[in-house]
Amino acid sequence: MPNRRDFLSTLGLALGATTIGRPRALAAMTTAASVHLPRIGIQLYTMRSLTEKDLEGTLAKLAAIGYAEVEFAGYFGKTPEQIRAMLIANRLSSPSSHIPLPANDDAWQRALADARIIGHEWAVIPWLDPSQRKDWGPFADRLNHLATMARSAGMRFAYHNHDFEFAKEGSGTVMELLLKNTDPSLVEFEMDLYWVTKAGADPLDLIARYPKRFTLMHAKDASAGERAIVDVGKGTIDFAKIFAQERTSGMSHVYVENDVPTDAIQSATTSFQYLSNLKY
Repeated sequence: MPNRRDFLSTLGLALGATTIGRPRALAAMTTAASVHLPRIGIQLYTMRSLTEKDLEGTLAKLAAIGYAEVEFAGYFGKTPEQIRAMLIANRLSSPSSHIPLPANDDAWQRALADARIIGHEWAVIPWLDPSQRKDWGPFADRLNHLATMARSAGMRFAYHNHDFEFAKEGSGTVMELLLKNTDPSLVEFEMDLYWVTKAGADPLDLIARYPKRFTLMHAKDASAGERAIVDVGKGTIDFAKIFAQERTSGMSHVYVENDVPTDAIQSATTSFQYLSNLKY
């Protein structure tokens, strides 16, 4: 995949607290037998070639496509006040934001403070450098600690998976260890459906065994065979079946993502059109 670590290293801020115009959780809004997603979000990493040059203009284009929510992965030197103003101007909300694993508690505290100004609700750890992928027991303890700090700042906390969390660890996988050794009342997870599938795991099995843990979700599709990243609806993942199971288990927000779009706007449009027509 593209070098997310380098991209995330450009962050000048972190993430946040009270979502602008925060809607109710999807689980509370989708009780009918067959429903549409009430709102669709996009992870702005998909749009990084555009946001690096024109963040405000890109947000306006996404709003015009129909997106209601965006998830940040960098602020390109903008102040928290500027980011909040851009969201309000485009009638967007940003429930969550990605931030690299902080170097220390002071850095985390500063990130949380900036986030409250912007209006995020979740702080999401999105990626671990290979050098950080060890000592998983102590790492689970650290997630609990970061989540406790987030709670004290009035925020929620989540961890976003890739495929390396499905490597064997003891009698299970790293992902299972993290789920079992983090406090369910503090640590939530953002399930990236592509990376779960790429790793050969089953999203439905994870949701069934760990209900109410996967409150955030990345809608990213996988092609047949080589399981390459493709636009949502162009691959093999059964989003309707997954959403139908997850909506009773705490799913709050769904974000489109494509790590390698040829044309970011076209990719965002294609995925939005598919999900806006999807019933589950």
